[in-house]
Amino acid sequence: MILPQFYVDDLIKRALSEDINYIDTTSDYMIPADQRSQVHLAAKAEGVLCGIEVAMRVFELLDGSFSYQLHKEEGDRLQAGDVIAVMTGKTRELLKAERTALNLLQHMSGVATATAQAVAIVEGTNASIVDTRKTLPGLRPLQKYAVTVGGGRNHRYNLSDGAMLKDNHIDAAGGITAAIQTLRPKVGHMVNIEVETRNLDEVQEALDAGADIIMLDNMDCETMRKAVEMTGGKALLEASGGITSDTLRSVAETGVDIISIGALTHSVKALDISMKFDQ
Repeated sequence: MILPQFYVDDLIKRALSEDINYIDTTSDYMIPADQRSQVHLAAKAEGVLCGIEVAMRVFELLDGSFSYQLHKEEGDRLQAGDVIAVMTGKTRELLKAERTALNLLQHMSGVATATAQAVAIVEGTNASIVDTRKTLPGLRPLQKYAVTVGGGRNHRYNLSDGAMLKDNHIDAAGGITAAIQTLRPKVGHMVNIEVETRNLDEVQEALDAGADIIMLDNMDCETMRKAVEMTGGKALLEASGGITSDTLRSVAETGVDIISIGALTHSVKALDISMKFDQ
């Protein structure tokens, strides 16, 4: 796990507070405080495992005596029926942590799985698969981490990471050239400027104005091929907008450098994983 522990812990604590509040009416009244159990996590579908350390941390924060043994590691390919981990701890706390741990684990594994599928589709081309800022509030670093586990790369984490001139910025500034001329003297030498374009005329203007990255927004493949020829490597080209698994390979074969897919994080299907008690 590459994320700082304090961030992960804060996120988990907020999630647990939302779920447990101050008491688990079922478990606290029904289960003796000293009862201990062994449980296991198992995959119920094929996919890429991501977030196992986060899931284990949920149990650890509730139960200092919790222990576990991993049968699968981060980034492993899962098949339905695979045992991911075997855990031992206080029965009450295992039950309290179950939903929060699975919510995070299933979602992160879903993001990693979707990313791995996209990466496989573009294999052999020049294109990298990247995410966007279309993330769930509070979960962005976990989602972006999951993209990297699936073999993708990260776009901006936040608005401070780079200057991106989207259509509304360009309209507000009075055009692509004016926007870049205003920004360039003010941003630091480490900051790249990306410009969203809607047609080849705008691609040429962005190139002439010195954009570092040019986004080809909702363009068809033939237009993107022409943009690649026009640019000639003078700027990175990012394809974005409405790209699906059916069109992904064709987009990659146009020669673009980057393909950004918001669906990797904003509408991904969770990977089905369950927790069961061992008899």
